[in-house]
Amino acid sequence: MLGKALFGRLGSAARRFAAARDGNIAVLFTLAAIPVVTFVGAAVDYSRANAARSSMQSALDSTVLMVSKDLTAGTITTAQIATQAQNYFNALYTNKDAQGITVTSSYTTATSSAAATILLSGSGHIKTDFMQLAGFPTMNFATTSTSTWGNVKMRVALALDNTGSMAQSGKITALRNAVAGSGGLIDQLSALSKTNGDVYISVIPFAKVVNVGNSNYSQSWIDWTDWLNPPTTQPNNGSTQASLPMNWHAVGPGAQCPWTNTSGGFTCLSSPTSTSSVSTIPSSGSYKGYICPSVDYNSHSAYNGCWVSTAAGTGVFCSGSSSCACPTNSSGAAVSGCSCSGSGSGKSCTGNLYTHDWTQPGANDTTHNTYQPRVSAVVGWTNNKWTSTNSTPTVQNNWTQASTDPITNWTGCITDRTQPNDATGVLPASSDVTTLFPANEYYENSTAYCSSSASTPLEPIIPLSYNWSTLKTAVNAMQPTGGTDQSVGLAWAWQSLIVGGPLNTPAEDANTTYNRVIILLSDGLNTEDRWPDYGNGNTQASGNPIDARQTTQCQNIKNATDSKGQPMYTIYTIQVNTDGDPTSTVLQNCASSPDKFFMLTSSSQIVTTFNTIGTALSKLRLAK
Repeated sequence: MLGKALFGRLGSAARRFAAARDGNIAVLFTLAAIPVVTFVGAAVDYSRANAARSSMQSALDSTVLMVSKDLTAGTITTAQIATQAQNYFNALYTNKDAQGITVTSSYTTATSSAAATILLSGSGHIKTDFMQLAGFPTMNFATTSTSTWGNVKMRVALALDNTGSMAQSGKITALRNAVAGSGGLIDQLSALSKTNGDVYISVIPFAKVVNVGNSNYSQSWIDWTDWLNPPTTQPNNGSTQASLPMNWHAVGPGAQCPWTNTSGGFTCLSSPTSTSSVSTIPSSGSYKGYICPSVDYNSHSAYNGCWVSTAAGTGVFCSGSSSCACPTNSSGAAVSGCSCSGSGSGKSCTGNLYTHDWTQPGANDTTHNTYQPRVSAVVGWTNNKWTSTNSTPTVQNNWTQASTDPITNWTGCITDRTQPNDATGVLPASSDVTTLFPANEYYENSTAYCSSSASTPLEPIIPLSYNWSTLKTAVNAMQPTGGTDQSVGLAWAWQSLIVGGPLNTPAEDANTTYNRVIILLSDGLNTEDRWPDYGNGNTQASGNPIDARQTTQCQNIKNATDSKGQPMYTIYTIQVNTDGDPTSTVLQNCASSPDKFFMLTSSSQIVTTFNTIGTALSKLRLAK
C-alpha cells in the first residue's frame, strides 16, 4: 500500500513537471527521479521482506518445538514429522505479503557423538513495488530452525514422605496416583526418553529413616557403631544417654531390671529376640542372667544384643558413696548374698559379683561372625567395683561367642550421618566413620518399620532406574508409617544422584548435559531424627534443631555447581498441609526458587502439582 501511494504522488509530480515550459527542468528531474525512487523504494521492499522473514522465523521456532514435543511424547512418528510441521506452521504464519511459501523438514537420529535433531527450513518471496523498476519483480527470503535433544539427559530423585500422617485425608493414595498412576509423573518423564538412560528416576520413601534393603549388610559404607553397641555407648543419644548403675557388678539372675523408661529410656526383655518385657532378669532357662534392653523410649531404636551375667565370685562391688546399694529382687528385698555397711562416703556393699559382656563379638573374638565388625563397648569397672576414684567404666567388651543378633538380622534401616556429614553429600570413606551411613533398627508403635514382615513396612529405596514398571510398583507399595525426618530422605535423594556413591549411580558422560532434579514432598513438619534431644516424634525441641540441620543441607545442595559453574541440582519442594500446620520455612527455603515451592491444602492438589512439575521438566528436556 505504501509503495502504490508513493507511485501515485510521484506520477502526479512528474506530470506537472512535464507540463512546465522549461524543458531542462523536466529532463533533469526525470533523470534524477529514477535512481532516487529506486533507492528509496528498495528500503521499503527490503523492510517488507524482512518482516515476512522474521514472522517465518518465529513460526518455525514454535513449530519445531511443538513437533519435538509431540515426537518425544510419542503422539507422532518420525514419518509424520513433515505433515505435523506443515500443519503447525500453517496455523502460525499469517504474513500477507509473503508468497510461494514452502516448508521442508529433516530428522536426524541420535548417534553416540551427536544429538537427535529436527531441522525445519522455510522459504518464500514478496512482490516488490520499487525494485521492479531496477528489474527485480520479487525479493526472496529463507530461514531455518533446529530443535536438538538427546544431549540433555534427566535424572530425577523423588524423596517421598511415607510417615503415619500420610494415611489421613487420602494423601498416600493421591501420592501414588500422582507419581505412578496413568499419566502420572513416571509416565510423563518416561515419555521423554527415546533411548534407555535418557531419563532416570529414583524413589526414596522416608520416615524417620530410610530403608536401603537388608541385603546390603556387607557393604563397606555402613557404620555399625550404634547398631552393635549397648545403650550405654550411644554417643548420639545426648542427654538421654543411659549409664551403668553403681551396683552394676552385683546385678545378675533374679535381680530387678536396673532401668526403666524414665531412668534409662528402656526396660528389660525376656530374651535377645523377644519383645516381652520382664521386671526381673531371667534366673533360669537358656537366657539365665541375660539383661536384654528393650526398644529405647527416647530414640525409638531397638538394641541388638544383651549383657550376660557371668559369675565372678563374691566381693565388694561399690564403696565410697551413700548411693551404693544392693540390687533388689522381685519382692523388693536385697538379692541373696548381698549386704551393705557404713554410711555416707564410708558405705560399702558386698555380694555376688558378675561380669557383663555385650553379646556382639568383641575384639578378641576371631572365630564367630567374622563378617561383621568387632565391638569395643565399655561394659564395666576395673576389678568389678565402683569406687569414688574408679567411677568411670573402662572394661572393654570381650564376648567370644556367636552373636545373639548378627548383622545379617538387620532389616535395612539407615539413619542420619554423623554431623557435619548429615548435611553434606560427601562420599563414604572407610577411613572416616563420619562419612559412613549408620545402620539403625527403627522401632516405634510396636513396629520394626524396615522389616518386610511389618504390617506397614517402610519400602526400600529404588536407585536411579529406567525400569518404569519397577518404579511404579515401588511407589504403589508405599504405606504410611513412622515419624518425620525430611532430612534423611533428602540426603538419600541427593546420594542417588551422585556418581560413586552407595547407590551405584550410573556414570555420566562429560560431553552430555544433565538436568539433576530433586522433588521432596512431605505432609508435615520434622518431629524426630537420629538425635533424641532434637525431637520426640511429636514435636521438635526448642530452636527447631532438625530444621536447622536440614537448612544447612539444603544450602549445600543449592551451592553445588557443575564444571561450568552452574547449579548442579534443581530442587522442588511440596508441603501437603491438610491439618492446618504452619508453612514449613525449611521446605519453602529449600526450593531452588520461590516458584518451585508448592503449598497444598488438599490431597487432590497432589496430582495436579506433580503434573505441573512434570510439564516443567518436559520443557527442560528440550533444548533449542
